[in-house]
Amino acid sequence: MLHLFDTATQTVRPLAMRLPGHLSIYLCGPTVYGPPHLGHGRATLVYDVLRRYLEWTGIQVRLVSNITDIDDKIINRAERENRPWQEITRKCEDVWFDAMKGLNVARPTDVPHATEYVDEMVEMIGELIAIDRAYVTADGVYLSVETVHDYGLLANQNLEGLLAGGGDREVFGAENKRHPADFALWKVSKPGEPSWPAPWGDGRPGWHSECVVMSLDLLGEGFDLHCGGMDLKFPHHENERAQAVALGKTFANHWMHNGFVVDAEGEKMSKSLGNVANLLDLIEHYDARAYRMLLLQTHYRGPVRVGQDNIDAAVKSLAGLDAFAARTAAAASDGSVTADADVLSQFGLRMDDDLDTPNAMALLFDTVRRSNAALDTGDHAGAGSLAAAVHAMCSAIGLVLKTEGDIPAEISEMASALDAARAAKDFAAADALRAQLQGLGWLVETTKQGTSVRR
Repeated sequence: MLHLFDTATQTVRPLAMRLPGHLSIYLCGPTVYGPPHLGHGRATLVYDVLRRYLEWTGIQVRLVSNITDIDDKIINRAERENRPWQEITRKCEDVWFDAMKGLNVARPTDVPHATEYVDEMVEMIGELIAIDRAYVTADGVYLSVETVHDYGLLANQNLEGLLAGGGDREVFGAENKRHPADFALWKVSKPGEPSWPAPWGDGRPGWHSECVVMSLDLLGEGFDLHCGGMDLKFPHHENERAQAVALGKTFANHWMHNGFVVDAEGEKMSKSLGNVANLLDLIEHYDARAYRMLLLQTHYRGPVRVGQDNIDAAVKSLAGLDAFAARTAAAASDGSVTADADVLSQFGLRMDDDLDTPNAMALLFDTVRRSNAALDTGDHAGAGSLAAAVHAMCSAIGLVLKTEGDIPAEISEMASALDAARAAKDFAAADALRAQLQGLGWLVETTKQGTSVRR
């Protein structure tokens, strides 16, 4: 059984399923006002790996991930550029899913939009007002956090500690609040801003209200797992949870948060350095699989630095895996070959230990080494079994290996010339051709069957 660190209890514990064999997950999705950055990419890839692994083990996963298509940042950009806010959200959502496709992130089972749930949010806010857990002010509606007995659970602090940790910062909307930590459920719109009707004044929902409504509607009370980046733990996820608790509803049973993308000094960042300014740049300039590779070699809860050095290293690792896949394609695809059971058992143990992908990847590369060694000694059965295990592990984590590619005619001719030189025992010419091919970026492998080349 998969064990994951639970933010609420601060322990690694079993990921229990409300319905055996079925797992319900809610993942906070993007606010569509600009291009996705590396932090977005990390979150979606971490949970794509989780989902694929669970499905690989036979569990049926329902993943709900929302689109925030109404927000202050969207409105501000629309005003700044004098454009309809809907035009911005539509375009940015298309860009988002294009980037996810480039990263081979499977589309969520459900993709609810905040604007589709405004009526339900108005209804929920009305219920909170009716039970005196929320109150109306001149600028909207606020949740009274003092009515939520365990507010601060995900931050592992009580209400007093949270306020003390804020120092002397200015609290937004403090003049209208009963308590500085109270947060907006509804914002009364200013003239010209998007608005929806509500009994307490036309306006729009606060960010923290949308996810609690959508998750409970689509997944029901007590759904299995709530996911997102570490930066969402507080206040966003805490404030989602607070609304459900205030209504007397059971919310998520397990909370999972991934670590930050950081700069060279270890500070959180949303954009990297050099020519990898954001996720779109990375996909344009590098093999998109490299980001998945890099993240697989880092534990999901730890910080990760993205720079040219470790992206280049990931690209090099992919080239090695692709070469291995090409070398073992026939053996791995042989229907009579069974993947090495011991390797897959070890893989499962590592993944089940808080999604320990770094150690799972170490096992994968060791299995590649063992399979290559078996091939070198003529043990084709052993090599095939190990190669099949490599392909199974890659499938479980969404890492697609490439076994074929278009080889230019001149490169094929050079490979043929190399074989002809070897046949004529002109080894100097053969070595020169090999060096030339390698200098052009090709991996050259010569066997009794002849010379093969791969990028």
